[in-house]
Amino acid sequence: MREKNLSALLDIADPDDEFFRATEREGKTKASRRALAVIVTDHPEGKAESIATLVSELLHEADFRVDGCVTVKSKKTKIRQAIETAVVGGVDLVVTIGGTGVGPRDKTPDATAAIIDQMVPGIAQALRSSGQACGAVDACTSRGISGVSGSTVVVNLAESRPAIRDGMAMVPPLVHHLIDQLQRYDV
Repeated sequence: MREKNLSALLDIADPDDEFFRATEREGKTKASRRALAVIVTDHPEGKAESIATLVSELLHEADFRVDGCVTVKSKKTKIRQAIETAVVGGVDLVVTIGGTGVGPRDKTPDATAAIIDQMVPGIAQALRSSGQACGAVDACTSRGISGVSGSTVVVNLAESRPAIRDGMAMVPPLVHHLIDQLQRYDV
């Protein structure tokens, strides 16, 4: 029954060739963008897998090809190594999840700051503001930062599901804009 509905829609809508070319160009541009998620946690592996699945789905919906989800312990050297590997590997976006609070083991912003070439504070500010609006307290109080390392955009997200969902709804348009700028000027 669904095939009949789809074919009926295709018969009615007959877009011109230019529409298809434009859509194809846009799809190639964004679909070829690569992302890596770095999950910073000391929690049991089951929780990290749940977060990885959620982040992968949200990145895919935001037109990124997900190269993988790496889980690292909440140690500055491990976090930094994971981000640096992604940057050297040429991914367009690294999203870190977790380790953005004020606890003694929350080291993600510190590890990220050590490799950022240019800070882009507007993204982190928007995440905190949006987090407050949606009731994600950990997003609102996050020390997370954002910036560019080489030609890779790096964004820190808080770890709760509401913070991840809200952040991943807000981040893609901003990140796609930054990637467009980076590609335009061949950084």
